[in-house]
Amino acid sequence: MSHADTPSTVLFVTGMSGAGRTSVANVLEDDGWYVADNVPVAVIGQVIDGVPATAGTPPKIAMVVRPTGPSFAADLTHLRQELAAGGAQTHLLFVDASDPVLIRRFEAVRRRHPLQGTGTLSEGIAAEREMLAAVKADAETVIDTSDLSATRLRTMVSSVFRSSESQGLTIAVQSFGFKYGLPIDCNLVADVRFLPNPYWIPELRDHNGLEAPVRDYVLGQPDADDFLDRYVDLVDIVARGYLREGKGYMTIGIGCTGGKHRSVAMTEELTRRLTAVADDDGNPRYVVEAGHRDLGRE
Repeated sequence: MSHADTPSTVLFVTGMSGAGRTSVANVLEDDGWYVADNVPVAVIGQVIDGVPATAGTPPKIAMVVRPTGPSFAADLTHLRQELAAGGAQTHLLFVDASDPVLIRRFEAVRRRHPLQGTGTLSEGIAAEREMLAAVKADAETVIDTSDLSATRLRTMVSSVFRSSESQGLTIAVQSFGFKYGLPIDCNLVADVRFLPNPYWIPELRDHNGLEAPVRDYVLGQPDADDFLDRYVDLVDIVARGYLREGKGYMTIGIGCTGGKHRSVAMTEELTRRLTAVADDDGNPRYVVEAGHRDLGRE
């Protein structure tokens, strides 16, 4: 393999079938990456060598690779080592999802799993998961798409693989209900069940944390303001570390019992306060977005 014109950045995208490899590829292509999908590992080097630079700038190349057999993990590791020896920086992104979610997705589109053969869909998923275990362990970035909307996935991928000139961190603050389970993609989780539950106040029960009566009740509770102040300081410490490590995205989960009252109000207020955090030049330090996983679920 010739490495004379090897690009400085090669991103490998792989993961479980049905977890969103194609969706990630579409986001990267929209963000200016050269994307090649389903290229055999054996010929990836030739494809990379054939991608021209633009105006003297090495291209950003994303290769979507799919498991092809028992040697897939070893072949991918060897290829990354070859590229690194030629001066390239490589990064491995692994997309995953829970087995029930993958089963629902395959059943919805009436497709067979690539490794299903004559067995069941569950057996095909299990075989692929075993084949990819070592690849996932080597991945620098793992994104679980089980509970991600298309918008959240796009924001996450764009932020993690932003251009080197881009600064700042994107923070997603997501409310949730503990009774529906912990979010699996959160970097930080806060439990706001220490605040009184508006559910037990008849005139507030049917409202939610986006509405003024519930919002004012929750934020007016003793310790709510102090908690938010201290949590902003905590997030700021962690976020600065993420930036030093070159990470572009953080997800924060704010949980209450059902994800309707307290967590929603606190998520909105935390988002507002984080948005107001400024750098030394007075510019916003973070891009912050709020989401509410379980609002309306009850």
